[in-house]
Amino acid sequence: MLGNLTNLESSLFDQFRRMEEEMDEIFGRLPGIRSAARGSFPPVNVGVTPEKVDVYLFSPGLETDSLDVSIQQNVLTVAGQRKATAAENAKFYRRERFAGEFRRVITLPDDIDPEQVTAQYTDGVLHVAVQRRESSKPRQIQIQ
Repeated sequence: MLGNLTNLESSLFDQFRRMEEEMDEIFGRLPGIRSAARGSFPPVNVGVTPEKVDVYLFSPGLETDSLDVSIQQNVLTVAGQRKATAAENAKFYRRERFAGEFRRVITLPDDIDPEQVTAQYTDGVLHVAVQRRESSKPRQIQIQ
C-alpha cells in the first residue's frame, strides 16, 4: 500500500513540474529576487564617464574563443555560447543556470569612438570599454 502512495506522490510532482515548465515556455519565467528575466543572459551593467562607456557582462564559465564582440553604428553586440556542465542523462528538478547560445545587444551613446574599444575577460566578467570622441569630451574654456 505504501508503494502505491509513493508512486502517486512521484507522479503528482512530475505532473506539477511539467506544468511549471510548460507555463515557463508560454509566459517566460518571472524574475525572482535573485534571477534575471528570461533571455537576459549574461546580466549587464553599463556605466558612463565623460571619457568612456564601460560595459560589464557577468558570464562565468565561458571560453573567450566562444565570444564574439562587435560594434556597429553605436550598437554593441556580444554573442557566444555557454556549454552545459552536467551529464546528458541527468534528471533535473530545477535548472536555473543558463546553457546554450546567447546574444546581448546594447545601444551606446552617439558620441562613442568605435575605433577605441577594448575587451577583457577576467574572473567571469567581460569588460568592454568604449572611449568617447575627443570632440565630445568636456573641455575647460579660459576666460580672457
